[in-house]
Amino acid sequence: MNKIKFTIIIFPLFSTLFPLIINAQTTVENNNGKWTFLIEGKAFDVKGATFGYDKDVTNYDKYFQELRFLGVNTIRTWGTNKNTLRLLDAANAHGIKVMLGIWMRHGRAGMEADDSFDYLNDTEGKEEMYENALEIVKTYKGHPAILTWGVGNEVYLNTATDEEKIAYSKLLERICSQIKQIDKNHPVTSVEAWTFGVDWWLKYVPSIDIYGINTYGEGANVLPEELAKKGVDKPYVITEFGVRGEWEIEEDKNGVKPEPTDEEKYEVIVKGYNEWIKPKPNCLGVYVFQYATDNRHIAPWLLTHFKGMTRPQYWAIREAYTGKKPDNNVPVIKSFQLPDTNTKSGAWIPVKLEASDKEKEKLEVSFYYNQRTGSRKRRDQLVALEFRGGLSNGFEIKLPQEHGGIKVYAMVNDTFNNVGISTTSISVIDEKAAKRKFLVPRVELPFYVYKDNENLPYVPSAYMGNYKDIEVDLDNTETVKTGGTAIKISYRAKNGWYGVGFVDPPNDWGDILGGYNISGAKTFSFWAKAGYNNLKVEVGFGLIGGDKPFIDTSKKMTALYLTDEWKKYTIKTKRLDLSCIRSGFVIFSSGEGMSHEIYIDEIVFE
Repeated sequence: MNKIKFTIIIFPLFSTLFPLIINAQTTVENNNGKWTFLIEGKAFDVKGATFGYDKDVTNYDKYFQELRFLGVNTIRTWGTNKNTLRLLDAANAHGIKVMLGIWMRHGRAGMEADDSFDYLNDTEGKEEMYENALEIVKTYKGHPAILTWGVGNEVYLNTATDEEKIAYSKLLERICSQIKQIDKNHPVTSVEAWTFGVDWWLKYVPSIDIYGINTYGEGANVLPEELAKKGVDKPYVITEFGVRGEWEIEEDKNGVKPEPTDEEKYEVIVKGYNEWIKPKPNCLGVYVFQYATDNRHIAPWLLTHFKGMTRPQYWAIREAYTGKKPDNNVPVIKSFQLPDTNTKSGAWIPVKLEASDKEKEKLEVSFYYNQRTGSRKRRDQLVALEFRGGLSNGFEIKLPQEHGGIKVYAMVNDTFNNVGISTTSISVIDEKAAKRKFLVPRVELPFYVYKDNENLPYVPSAYMGNYKDIEVDLDNTETVKTGGTAIKISYRAKNGWYGVGFVDPPNDWGDILGGYNISGAKTFSFWAKAGYNNLKVEVGFGLIGGDKPFIDTSKKMTALYLTDEWKKYTIKTKRLDLSCIRSGFVIFSSGEGMSHEIYIDEIVFE
């Protein structure tokens, strides 16, 4: 399952220490054939949600108040970051427990997170994960919000060979067994998609206390039988749950996978919890996926919010956990149809849309589209469509410059901030689009490569030269040109050269399709300064050449001498092919007999 989550692979720990707390002991016990969590001897039924608001620290109290309103008593995360302590504090203040995730890298390029870690040969990387996991446990084991440790997520699914799976299993057992030595107050969970990890866990990882299973739809109902067939005698918790996913659905005639209806998205959570999850004696409970907002493909399908508006999944969680119906009902789209023909791009086509609202509130309508080809980020995009008309006299939409089947969304929101969504598909014809070489998302200008370390399109993962002496701080505040933060690049050596590339996908050198279509940009600019005058650098964009399958369609570098004062630098891009820029910012420099710092701010194509 492609999660809305962290982009950094191994998360740095937040070093601030909280006061020593006598931690409540959490155990899992079997009483008369029924497994349950016990916190200081009191039963705890997991009524959970996965948590996607970890970056929005200022609103933590709001989110945890809302989770309590929904009946949620525990959240799950996939990893740790600089906000973890504040998240745990906020959760604890509202009486919510946390399955704290410990991220383990995936082993297959092109899968989730576009990672490609080598569990067979990367000994150093495995040791980093091992040390990182134990440091997380040591740092947070005394926090009263901790319920259990969630080590790894769908690694077996995202690792190719049996040999690699065995290598990962042995590392996982090292980690889990050591966690149990370090922290005797909390059980250890590991998480996998469906039962793909069970055989490996049984054979190689005996230290796992609880099996974490990600399953959607009616899989939750048959899961106990599947585990029993494999001889599992441990409790399990469903660590992701919701309506059946895209991977379970067949394509329609336009090559699009139809999305379940809003009614199905609501019903599966309520029915699933009460009939498929809660009554099962080996099941400790469930984390519904996911309490979050987004504007991408995943949001209408599985999230509680789309662009901040409330979805049926939100209210379904509340009914499942508290028995209470929605305070205000989501608008219902009774019918949504497009012409059943292949149609040229740019054409205006009629839309049949029938929608209603139980409270009879004023409704607003918008339309988007999504296509499932090209890079991951392009496949995830929901792009607004031009439309005209109204509910009373009918709508028309203008087909985009795409070729092939697209999914079209009708979105109807009320004055209570609820949004109902329905989808259908249509086949679009566009000869020019059919010839595009690199199918990557087209961006709106201005396009910021860096601006206050918010929603960065590129990650600084391409380290070159004397890379061990480079440190990149994306949250530097000691000297800033605009906003609250700037990039600080520290080079600790006195000699040798180095380079840093901000790339998409992270950790890739041209083997995976990525990047952005920035066509139309006339300039590329940034602000920069150095720790001392006349520091020579080479700066620009584009890194991957023709020896790789997925390249930067243009590379442009310029030599500069930075001063100790902020200065804006601009490169003209009007005549360049910017149809696929996968390396959005690249910088090279050298020691010149002394270490140095470089500061960069507001990198933008416009």
